[in-house]
Amino acid sequence: MPPEIVTYGDPLFAEGVDLTVLLIVVGKLLVIFGFLMVSVLFMVWFERKIISDMQNRIGPARAGPWGTIQALADGIKLFFKEDLLPERADRRVFRLAPYLSIIPAFLAFSIVPFGGTVTIAGRDTYLQLADPPVGVLFLLAMSGVAVYGVILAGWASGSKYPLLGSVRASAQMVSYEAAMSLSVAAAVLTAGSLSTREIVNSQAVYNWNLWQLGAVPFLIFMVAITAELNRPPFDLVEAEQELVGGFHTEYSSIRFAMFYLAEYMNLITMSAIAITLFLGGPNGPSIPLLPDVLEGVVWFLAKLLAFLFSYVWLRATLPRLRYDQLMNVGWKVLIPLSLFWLLLIAALRVGNDEGWPWYYVFGGALAVGFLGWSALAAAIRTGERAPTLHPEEVSS
Repeated sequence: MPPEIVTYGDPLFAEGVDLTVLLIVVGKLLVIFGFLMVSVLFMVWFERKIISDMQNRIGPARAGPWGTIQALADGIKLFFKEDLLPERADRRVFRLAPYLSIIPAFLAFSIVPFGGTVTIAGRDTYLQLADPPVGVLFLLAMSGVAVYGVILAGWASGSKYPLLGSVRASAQMVSYEAAMSLSVAAAVLTAGSLSTREIVNSQAVYNWNLWQLGAVPFLIFMVAITAELNRPPFDLVEAEQELVGGFHTEYSSIRFAMFYLAEYMNLITMSAIAITLFLGGPNGPSIPLLPDVLEGVVWFLAKLLAFLFSYVWLRATLPRLRYDQLMNVGWKVLIPLSLFWLLLIAALRVGNDEGWPWYYVFGGALAVGFLGWSALAAAIRTGERAPTLHPEEVSS
């Protein structure tokens, strides 16, 4: 008896790969890439208009109806500006860095499910570019690779100001990567799978992870990705009064536009990831007179628009933090809190599987978390009280 064949991921590949499958994959790739490009243009215009309304200004109004093609006009202008190359720059790395920022943003979006199953040319496929069984690990890998684009852009510029900006940016991104990963691990623990499609399916019938996990992992994830995206109030990477323009000071023309594009593409991608992990992805109440396939897409776009509006609202409202405040929030608050909440969820799941009374599990997890947090706080206080050596003491 032949062994049973188990297929994972997109049903498009259940019967192998032929020319039809290849064309469908290429078509999905082009559609998603076009969606991201149009979304970036929309987001630039949307941000300008919303902030201008909040500040009692007009905003873009001349390029197209209501200024809708202002972002396109800016992109065309950047494309035709002179592409500068500093004399002391490392030419290869200087040219490579923008791609290391923009490519991970697109690849991370490829695992986002934004709808159910459709039939194209007689083949069933997900409204999702790729559904690898380790999709969450792929997301974390792409998030880590994006740091290299920032640090290499500053280092390869051959100037001290971009280098300082890239060091600050990389430290900020790495610091908040830990808290973000722990909050993602909580969603994975609840779903029991690393596949983003399975995580969405586990939140069906509106039992979103926002309610299953409590709001803490969701809030930690939102704060962490806001810092990773260098969005206000964590936009210290672009603190012009301190570091000129940050890590991309020496970039111009289309290479600067690529960093600009990567920032907004990352904003859209991480908003979509937050929707997938905590808000049920394309799941939502039934919409009358709308096909099932379009229901998921409509709910996904509605949630994405709400997230993008919240980011614009934060930018128009909050002042920039100091760098020491930024690092304190990441290391002293978010990482201990996310680790404690992950242990609490794990203890509750183990207790539920073993049939233990929930109050025993909850009380034990609280006690362990309190002891761990107390030990961490004591270590931090000890480090803060450490004596500071003056230069003459060091030299002696």
